[in-house]
Amino acid sequence: MTSTVVVNRYANALADVVVGPNAGLDPAVAITQLRSFGAMVDGSSELRTVLASPAVSSARKRSVIRRLADSLELHRVIRNFLLVLTDHRRAGALKDVIDAFDVVLDERLGFQQAQVTSAAELGGAEKERLATQLERLASGKVRMKFVVDPSLIGGVTARVGSKVYDGSVRGQLAVLRQRLQVN
Repeated sequence: MTSTVVVNRYANALADVVVGPNAGLDPAVAITQLRSFGAMVDGSSELRTVLASPAVSSARKRSVIRRLADSLELHRVIRNFLLVLTDHRRAGALKDVIDAFDVVLDERLGFQQAQVTSAAELGGAEKERLATQLERLASGKVRMKFVVDPSLIGGVTARVGSKVYDGSVRGQLAVLRQRLQVN
């Protein structure tokens, strides 16, 4: 396992390049391309083994990454970043680096990350209303991630930074239970 410090160092370095004036790469495209490469690696145990194995030469790993980057039509910045990760034997930390890069990128672009959990999949209009409300509460732009958790029974919870807004039936029942126990 790679330390958080190392993961954040790689994430920050990539963010420096992507938001820099000469990147020629939209930050949203960068994260999308990284995630597509990460999904390809996650979906293939053979690929994970090749990238992680010290028995496979660096040249062979670079060749594999170049072919995959070409097939996914990855931007040169993303391809080069993946090559650097591999050269420094950090390919095993790819998922952690991508997650950290997502957070760093949002911070630099002025977004706060919000995780919205609902009992069932939300419709487009519901997502838009929630986004508007959370942006008002957070006093800024919010990047939403949606998760379904049937144990909520109904309603939603939202986490923006360290604040949690609980509008779930499960949360309301817990508050009611607590009030009844106090009285």
